[in-house]
This record gives sequence, C-alpha cells and structure tokens, in this order.
Amino acid sequence: MGVCSTIDAEKFPRQGSHLGKRVAVVFHYDLSRRLKGTVVRDDSEEPGLLIIRLDDGRHVLATECQYSPEGL
Repeated sequence: MGVCSTIDAEKFPRQGSHLGKRVAVVFHYDLSRRLKGTVVRDDSEEPGLLIIRLDDGRHVLATECQYSPEGL
C-alpha cells in the first residue's frame, strides 16, 4: 500500500481539464474495436492518475489503453 501526500480523508488531488469529458478508447491500437467512455479522474498533481469509466461499466487506467476525445 502506498501513501500519497495529496490524498487523505479530507483532500484529493487537483483535477485537470479532461475530467468529465467523453473519450474513445482502444486497446493495443486496435481501431476496429473502439469503445466509448467518460474520464472520471484526471489528477493534475500526484499521483497523476487518469481513469476512464467505459460505457459498459468497467474502469481502465490511461496507462492500460489508448484514448482520444470522442469523435476523433
């Protein structure tokens, strides 16, 4: 388990401009299987996570996929 100075019971990392945006998501650069989702976390400070909730309910980290603004 880790400890991050920007997260505790009363504070959370500052969020960036991608928060709440719709995105297209692919895995392994396979553009034939594009999924859609919404960015639910976009840390602009440590720990620097970006998490996407796919429309089917799964959540993925930006490090696990490729994503772009929806419509591209």
